[in-house]
This record gives sequence, structure tokens and C-alpha cells, in this order.
Amino acid sequence: MTTVEERMQILKMIEEGKISAEEGAKLLQALSAKSDKRKTAPIDGEPRWLRVRVTDLDTGRNKVNVNIPMGLVNVGLKMGARFAPNVEGLNYEEIKEAIKSGAQGKIIDVVDEDDGERVEIFIE
Repeated sequence: MTTVEERMQILKMIEEGKISAEEGAKLLQALSAKSDKRKTAPIDGEPRWLRVRVTDLDTGRNKVNVNIPMGLVNVGLKMGARFAPNVEGLNYEEIKEAIKSGAQGKIIDVVDEDDGERVEIFIE
């Protein structure tokens, strides 16, 4: 995804009320910093994306499918905690530790029977 597309996605999330204007501003600021880093020091082999997918168990359709650049992960985790603060079995500290340790692939796979959702988190 290009920087322009990422910026448009953030603005759309603000417009739809999924995130506040303040959170959007932080994301846009982090995106600018990430863009500057990309120009100066690309690092091969390191994970580039945190992917969050929430699937409806009844229909099998994706409710949420978000790719967050690794440079924005801290903000993204805070947003995730805000939208799903009580998802049973989902430990945000566990996600942070997996990222710090350099894990890749699926790091979280939780089924929430009460809400009829499956939450999967990948590092790619």
C-alpha cells in the first residue's frame, strides 16, 4: 500500500468514526516518520506489517481486515484495545512481546463465541 492510500484509509477511518481525530493525527504523524525512515534505511527481512482480521463466525465474512505498518503498531494496538477491550483470550502484552521478539506469521487466533467473532493477528 502506498503512503497516499494509507493516508486515505486513515482519513476514511476518522470520517466513519472508527477512530478519533486525535488518533488519526497520531497515525498520520507516525506514517510521515515511517516514510522518512523508508527513504533512508530500508531493512530487508524484518516484518513490515501487523495484520488484524476479525471474521464473523456465522457468515464467514470479514468484519475487519486491517494492515498496519510496523511503524504504527503501538498506536494500532492502542486502537485495538479500545475497540475490543474485553476479548477473552486476547492479551495485548503478548502481542507486544511477540513483535519485540521478531515473531512472524500468525501470533494470535482467538474465537469469541459470545460475540460470534474470530480474531486473528499476523506479523508479515
